[in-house]
Amino acid sequence: MQTERHVRLFKNGRNQAVRIPREYELPGDEAVIRREGNRLIIEAVQRRSLLATLADWEPLAEDFPDVDEALPPLDDIEL
Repeated sequence: MQTERHVRLFKNGRNQAVRIPREYELPGDEAVIRREGNRLIIEAVQRRSLLATLADWEPLAEDFPDVDEALPPLDDIEL
C-alpha cells in the first residue's frame, strides 16, 4: 500500500470534504478527527463489545425489588 497520495478537497454544503481513496478506507461508519498543527488525523472509532462495556460498570449498591412477591406460586396456576 502506498504511504502517500494526493487527493482533492471539495465543498459539501458549508463543510470542506475530502474523498478517501479505497486503499485508505476506514472500517465502520464513524471516525474521530483532530488537528495537530497543519495535519488532520482521522481515526476509525472502535466499537467496544458489550462484555467490555459491562466489565467497566460498577456494581449497583441497591438491591432490586422483589417484583413477583404478590404473584401466586406457579404450582397454583392452572393452564
